[in-house]
Amino acid sequence: MTACAIEPTAGDRDGDRDGFSPRPGCVITVDGGYAARLTRSGDSWYPERWTLDGPEPYAVPLPGNQPEEPGTEVQPMGDGRVLIRRFAAGRHNFSLLYPTGPGTGELPLGAVECGDSGLRLLPPAPGGDRAYALVAGPRSSAVWLVAGGAFGPEHVAEILGRCSGGVWLDRSGRMLALDRELDGRTKSVVVDLERGGEVSPLLQIAAGSDDRLLLADPDSGLLLIRSDAPSPGHARLGWGVLGSTLPVRFPECLRRSADCAVTPFAIQPGQVLTPESCGVALRIDGPAGSWIGVWRPTERQVHHLPAPPGWLAGAGLWTPDGVLRLPYATQGTPCGVAELTPPQPAVEAGDAGGAAQAPGAGGAQPVGDTQGAGDTWGAGGPWGAGGTWRARDAGPGAAGETAEARGVMAFMVARWGATGATGTMSGAVGGAPAEGPGRDGTGRTGSPWGPQPSEPDPPEPVAPRPVPLQQAPLTDGTLGRLVTN
Repeated sequence: MTACAIEPTAGDRDGDRDGFSPRPGCVITVDGGYAARLTRSGDSWYPERWTLDGPEPYAVPLPGNQPEEPGTEVQPMGDGRVLIRRFAAGRHNFSLLYPTGPGTGELPLGAVECGDSGLRLLPPAPGGDRAYALVAGPRSSAVWLVAGGAFGPEHVAEILGRCSGGVWLDRSGRMLALDRELDGRTKSVVVDLERGGEVSPLLQIAAGSDDRLLLADPDSGLLLIRSDAPSPGHARLGWGVLGSTLPVRFPECLRRSADCAVTPFAIQPGQVLTPESCGVALRIDGPAGSWIGVWRPTERQVHHLPAPPGWLAGAGLWTPDGVLRLPYATQGTPCGVAELTPPQPAVEAGDAGGAAQAPGAGGAQPVGDTQGAGDTWGAGGPWGAGGTWRARDAGPGAAGETAEARGVMAFMVARWGATGATGTMSGAVGGAPAEGPGRDGTGRTGSPWGPQPSEPDPPEPVAPRPVPLQQAPLTDGTLGRLVTN
């Protein structure tokens, strides 16, 4: 699974006022073995742990001596215990919960006091044996190790500026990317948790832009970015490759409209040398409700698929072979995982606009107790009864965006290596092939937010080569390009 920092969306899905991103419906460990969520029975809230790596998923309730507050945070650990954060009397109290026969065992870990500063758990760390929290103050932010330490919560890093987000860049849980607001601008930085919280710049597209990291895949180096560099004042989704000299791209198909919000939540792992072929799962929220989008950097289209009934919105993970697993809970299936194999990325150029397809037909396979009614995935969705995709011819359309913003994407991690010696970590090879199902622009899937302009052909691909992070382009006068196709 890819750890994610979810893009704030409209309305009640906006990020919290303290600058953090909205929470998904449940939290899943990096290896996909466990999940945890706060649910309720009537008016009483309680934690629930899901086991996902067995033949069938199942849930174990972990109620305490009294109901939990609605804002209580939970996070699964790699050994099956569940970390819980409760706020009371100005203190954030942490405990580990575990089932003990008919009851719930609880191991108190300690508390953190942070005054008026906001505290929130960071996404699950790789390995599953540690958990971290971020305290965002007005002038500085702190990272705390709240589970897995030797003596309760430990202060591990202090960062100048107000931080939000949180994305893990490696499989060891050492390099943490945060979005830091400083001097009126937000840029992503890397915090080395094994070097006393040493901070290095990670993402800088333009001097006056706000650049945030939403997702990262340690295997391929694929990064999902939100930045207003190509259109000042209007944030757009883009992608790049960690350690690559290729420019950041902002595809037109990922541009959000006034009434739809697009939120990436998972990247397909295991594509070590081909980041452009990674599947990216998107949560799309619009007037018709919420549904799933699947996109790959090699494509100029987003495949729109109905979400399973009861989907825990914003939660899910990919398998290395390209199956998207989505947890859901309904009255008939209180603990289920729907498995979806998205459409293949290749579309023949002769398919004049592509034939209409049924999202989920033949691809969605619910896993778990499927006895109750209402567990058929693909029978409805945002397209109305039948859940049929609406395809259209690309047509001549309007000319795509051709203006280029000048800037640079700098990726660097200083002094890589567990021993403290200077080393390198090569990013995955960039050099994505020409995007889209056909060079003539045909074969696109219809978009729920209206017609899309046709897009110019991308530039000729650059010969790919791995680039050590220390040798990536920095802000020393070297300018890169922002490609908006």
